[in-house]
Amino acid sequence: MSEIKILTIEHADIYRSLRLKALKNNPEAFSSSYEEEVVLPLSVFEKRLQSTETFIFGAFSDNRLVGTVTLVKESKRKLQHRATIYAMYVSEESRQKGIGKALMVNALEKARNLKTIEQIYLTVVTENNTAKSLYKLLGFQVYALERKALKIDDNYYDEEHMVCFIT
Repeated sequence: MSEIKILTIEHADIYRSLRLKALKNNPEAFSSSYEEEVVLPLSVFEKRLQSTETFIFGAFSDNRLVGTVTLVKESKRKLQHRATIYAMYVSEESRQKGIGKALMVNALEKARNLKTIEQIYLTVVTENNTAKSLYKLLGFQVYALERKALKIDDNYYDEEHMVCFIT
């Protein structure tokens, strides 16, 4: 079983490593690219982990970081009832073990505990049926389809926009 916790600045190096692995192995799942982030200094990742509006959850198995998900609160006054899930990733060797679900459950629980969050958004590539099934199981529903949302080389990927109302 894995342990889920919010990552801190002390996790910056292992977080950076897993993030780069995710971008390299599953480029279609992220709007950022490996090429853009591999050149970023560690301080950029440290800053992400120190934000008061961002919560990056890590899944640890055998003391190794094997998965992450990021919950970002909206800061603008009119949007403070919203948050967005970004950068969901579980390493290939750790999939199909409930780690992704555990990460998402922790992120949703954190959003509920913040009291101001009423709805959570995310996007998912239409071909990622495993992720879509998980999100639907957790109460997310599709509200829009964005055609050709991502372009990697000469390949386009559509994304579904999903929302979960938690109040």
